[in-house]
Amino acid sequence: MADRQALDILGIGNAIVDVVASATEATLAEWNMPKGGMALIDVARAEAIHAAIGEGVQTGGGSAANTCAAAAALGAKVGYLGKVADDAPGRAFAEDLKALGIHFPTKPLKGSDPTARCLVLVTPDGQRTMNTYLGACVAFGEEDVDQASVEAASVTYLEGYLFDPPAAQAAFRKASLLAHAGGRRVAMTLSDAFCVERHRTAFLDFIVKNSDIVFANENEALSLFQVADVEAATEAFLAMGKLVALTRSEKGSRIIVPNAGQGPQVIEVPAVPTTVIDSTGAGDAYAAGFLAAHARGLPFAECGRWGSVAASEAISHFGARPQADLRKLVGV
Repeated sequence: MADRQALDILGIGNAIVDVVASATEATLAEWNMPKGGMALIDVARAEAIHAAIGEGVQTGGGSAANTCAAAAALGAKVGYLGKVADDAPGRAFAEDLKALGIHFPTKPLKGSDPTARCLVLVTPDGQRTMNTYLGACVAFGEEDVDQASVEAASVTYLEGYLFDPPAAQAAFRKASLLAHAGGRRVAMTLSDAFCVERHRTAFLDFIVKNSDIVFANENEALSLFQVADVEAATEAFLAMGKLVALTRSEKGSRIIVPNAGQGPQVIEVPAVPTTVIDSTGAGDAYAAGFLAAHARGLPFAECGRWGSVAASEAISHFGARPQADLRKLVGV
């Protein structure tokens, strides 16, 4: 990465193979899965659930990787850092990213845990319940933060799901220090309300000290600040002085701009209507659209529109990766 401006976006996250399958409410009850939640599971439970739901639709996945895939589809120059094993799924994951034109320099883990997988059970109302076996993901550490890639990226985008292992937290801090030392920016997605509950204090500290851009949905924002409504969460974000994209499902999104020339600005962006087939990856796609538009220097309202278009496409089919021409959908 000799060109210091070679990348628009560098994602860092859990490198996971997604398995998406239809499920009934009864299936969730049978496995004692809270609907719409995300549970971390061991390899034995992963294999049992996988056997019960069948092969489903399998693709390269992980939240930040999905964002990178959609951003690349929108024409952004993208890189990704995440740990896979030196096994068949890991090699397939790497080839998948490279086929999308995504720079992926992370060395695979050898002789240890297998590549991670996320078993996504989708109920008829489009809600997804995720069961994630992290496997090789948890081995991601400071040594995997590729300095050249961080220095080459306009924005380094960090996935909140990866925040669980202490080694990954150290990697996040290293990446943010490298990015800011090079005059780059750092974006973070909160990923999941359950993730916020586990790391609320650490998330708040990292956002204040290390992040420039924050992506959150309404539930994650309410959990982060322990408030009851979106207006209170908006005020809390404004007080932090960060650029925030706050997604609200069918209500669209809210772009919170702390310094818009004449003071703070809150921009309401409508959702793009669609038939919800699978809500998996909606937030990932929104972040991709927003960041891809932001890389082009487009106004914040247009960045939000790109995010809404990408999210709408993502939820219109099974699987988190785009299946339609996103560039055509946003009008470029």
